Amino acid sequence: MTTERLVRIFAGAMVLLSLLLAVPESPLFVSRLFLWLAALVGANLFQSGWTRFCPLEKALRAAGAPVGGGDRDGHA
Repeated sequence: MTTERLVRIFAGAMVLLSLLLAVPESPLFVSRLFLWLAALVGANLFQSGWTRFCPLEKALRAAGAPVGGGDRDGHA
């Protein structure tokens, strides 16, 4: 799996988790303050789209994850 896909999976999981923890109707509700986590993930996605700088992508590259986007088969 490439860094681009891993970043998208991680960001989506963080948004879903923050919503589960922030919505009072959720069985996992902790605090509405977890909405800030969703906002921070969204802001980071927005800025990385403009600047092409993503801290998670740099960390994944350092950990040895394959670089790039490519198509569904992982080809560039």
